[in-house]
Amino acid sequence: MAITRWDPFTALARFDREFDELVRRGWGGNTVARTGFVPPVEMHMEGENVVIRLELPGIDVSNDVDVSVDKGRLVIRGERRDERNEQGKQFLVRELRYGSFRRDFALPEGVTAENIEATYDQGMLEVVVRNAVKPEPEPQQIRINARGGQTSIEASDQPQS
Repeated sequence: MAITRWDPFTALARFDREFDELVRRGWGGNTVARTGFVPPVEMHMEGENVVIRLELPGIDVSNDVDVSVDKGRLVIRGERRDERNEQGKQFLVRELRYGSFRRDFALPEGVTAENIEATYDQGMLEVVVRNAVKPEPEPQQIRINARGGQTSIEASDQPQS
């Protein structure tokens, strides 16, 4: 009888690969391989502005990230490059994703590139869309104009004969 040594890290790495493959098949293709990764986003309102924050650690935003407006959509695209030499390394777990990404958001009518400002600090890209939320107009009363000159119905308390 041969004795086989069980390595839990190898088993975990295999489970991770199989789970990724299962998820890819369930979503109609190899999404992770096509997009590299999808940076997480949070959005919130500050008055009439919408603030979008993307988590982009380890990315050279001046060279590898583009923020633009295209056909009424805010488009944020970029790439996380893996520039390390990893020849001869045997990874036990590899969860870091590299490659290109694209996130896009519909803009309200009338919002242009002049309304958008982007800043990057400590791994967070913050995009502010100014005047994205228009205040709801106050309800207004509409006057009803009566036709035919008669504005009221008159009744008599005498029965008609």
